[in-house]
Amino acid sequence: MACVVAGGGPAGMMLGLLLARAGVQVTVLEKHADFLRDFRGDTVHPSTIRLLDELGLGEEFRRLPQSRLENFQLPLQHGGRLQLGDFGRLRAPYNYVAMLPQWDFLNFLADAAAREPTFRLLMNAEATGLVYDGGRVAGVRYRTRGGGAEAHEEVLLADLTVACDGRSSLLRRLAGFVPKDFPVPFDVWWFRLPRRPDEAGGIGSIVPVFGPNEALVALYRQDFFQIGYLTHKGEDARLRAEGVEKFRERVRRLRPDFADRLDAIASLDQVSMLDVRLDRLRRWYRDGMLCIGDAAHAMSPAGGVGINLAIQDAVAAAAILAEPLRRGQTRAKDLARVQRRRRPPTVLIQEAQRRLHRVLFSATPGGAPTGVPRLLVFAARHVPPLRAIPARMIGFGPLPEHAPAFARR
Repeated sequence: MACVVAGGGPAGMMLGLLLARAGVQVTVLEKHADFLRDFRGDTVHPSTIRLLDELGLGEEFRRLPQSRLENFQLPLQHGGRLQLGDFGRLRAPYNYVAMLPQWDFLNFLADAAAREPTFRLLMNAEATGLVYDGGRVAGVRYRTRGGGAEAHEEVLLADLTVACDGRSSLLRRLAGFVPKDFPVPFDVWWFRLPRRPDEAGGIGSIVPVFGPNEALVALYRQDFFQIGYLTHKGEDARLRAEGVEKFRERVRRLRPDFADRLDAIASLDQVSMLDVRLDRLRRWYRDGMLCIGDAAHAMSPAGGVGINLAIQDAVAAAAILAEPLRRGQTRAKDLARVQRRRRPPTVLIQEAQRRLHRVLFSATPGGAPTGVPRLLVFAARHVPPLRAIPARMIGFGPLPEHAPAFARR
């Protein structure tokens, strides 16, 4: 009754925690020495906050340094703003999005999982191959490195292997899975800008700024702004060839109030390009192996829903697979149940993201998107009960998961 999880991201860590609470022997392999990576998804949505409460971890989570996002707005072509997500209309205490560094969140989950006797986390352990028993996946090969020692290969056998190794998943490729790609019109360039002392405090809302064929969004962090600059896909080489001063000018044009701090971008080496992808597998499993999270469906950053959708995958997988794993009888039909449950919300959210992409890249030269449906604008302004629907969809998704009984504390 052993499970190996490749990838210590939000889906992998949550799945490891839940299965360990079910008494399953679970090992999570994380290829890095720590969780410290910049510009990863840093939003924890109401669905995840509620889940943490159900797990008995909510009070501890709320003690982590974090900001609160209460709404997301779009400027409109003829003035005013449209609230796409007014989280204040949701029922407290799940009426906001928490914003905190992903490494803090992952360390928090790792600490909680470490309290379970059947949980093991191996850092500096990168999954490099699959082990087969006949046609069934029976574990992984992984490479370890640490303490100055040379890398060496090891084998870890398991009743179930779960690929949580991201949107460029090696394990899904080795298993022969090929995702279906959907066109995405933009990429994102992430970078930091300093915050002045008078700009301290939490965040109430996010309002993107638009120009023709470009946009900029500023996310408040504890002591800096995390800035996302969006423009057409495939522009990375050209933007870098233009040089840092031209890039500063692009940012200055969209946000003149940042002009006093753009010298903080000393080099374009400080700017990280995210190749935005939107894809999903037609089949998430084969005998002995399951893909969840980004390994099953890469999400756009639109709405910041990727982390929380991956976590809901993990909750559903744990609830469905814990008992078969305890019996040592995990079958392909059990894995198929996970896909049947999680595929519909994935499809709905990805379609919503594709529609939002079209809105984001319909901006006029004056800097407001023209593709916002008129019916949506009318409803948001004149039918108050409908204003909670976008917030509910962003905050909880179309099929939010609850903690299984065996994992509650």
